[in-house]
Amino acid sequence: MRIVFMGTPEFAVPILDAVAAAGHDVVAAYTQPPRRAGRGKALTPSPVQARAEALGIAVHCPVSLRDAAAQAVFAGHDADVAVVAAYGLILPRAVLDAPRHGCLNVHASLLPRWRGAAPIQRAILAGDAETGVGIMQMEAGLDTGPVRLEGRTPVEGKTAGELTAELSAMGARLMVEVLGDLAGYPPVAQADGATHAPKIDKAEARLDFTRSAVEVERQVRAFNPAPGAFFEVAGERLRVLAASVIPAQAGIQGAEGSGGVETLASLNPLFRGNDEVGAVIEHASGFAVACADGYLIPTLVQRAGRGAMTPAELLRGFAIPPGTILA
Repeated sequence: MRIVFMGTPEFAVPILDAVAAAGHDVVAAYTQPPRRAGRGKALTPSPVQARAEALGIAVHCPVSLRDAAAQAVFAGHDADVAVVAAYGLILPRAVLDAPRHGCLNVHASLLPRWRGAAPIQRAILAGDAETGVGIMQMEAGLDTGPVRLEGRTPVEGKTAGELTAELSAMGARLMVEVLGDLAGYPPVAQADGATHAPKIDKAEARLDFTRSAVEVERQVRAFNPAPGAFFEVAGERLRVLAASVIPAQAGIQGAEGSGGVETLASLNPLFRGNDEVGAVIEHASGFAVACADGYLIPTLVQRAGRGAMTPAELLRGFAIPPGTILA
């Protein structure tokens, strides 16, 4: 089939590769214009642009698809279908209707749950047991279109980065499957009960110790790798890349996180279960932080301009005295 590919971030690259490798004729790739990035603020092409150019695919970077000229260029590709994956621009009706079989979107959630820009992060923050990816027939509404094929995976203790890579690979496989048999995967209308996944605000990445330890640990995973969960102490911002959770009550088994399972009884006796919210507590691995319910145990941290390190390594050169309150 003649295909126009539309995507921008790294998430979309495996999908582009899979469609091209399946033998489809990718006649054009649409992506966001180059952005300034890095220390020198040089214009940097998107991952999709870089990959499309390497594959010899013509690249288009319109600022908008709302004007008639851009829509005429798009229609001129005479595509059978457009494959869309995290493109970043709203597709007007003229674009949605131009390909013979419309536009198919790889959406990283189990629709109608988490329609919007940040479905992976919102699923982690909400404590969803599973998430997935759907091949959606696009329509004018935001992620409201019927779904042709869906895949599922447990969220478990995965970070947003890990889920993004997993769902990208899953979406690539499912998209190729659907393109190979459009009639065999008819669109099925979404059920009721939609939830929305707004774009992540960087302010959300500040760890909120007034929440339960389980919720704070979800922040750590949801914002890894970007924008990076953090707290501030002594005028410096410290990122928390991984953490585990300690339950508030002694004797309760089980924990959520990448650092393993502990109980209150196994910890430093300073862990009373009623420490002030945000208080730094001594711990064998480095330090813990009291939350509204339980304790967060950072297991991998990072100072600005430094590499990842354990809390014990951090404390050898950066003091965080017990009793410090992290607000």
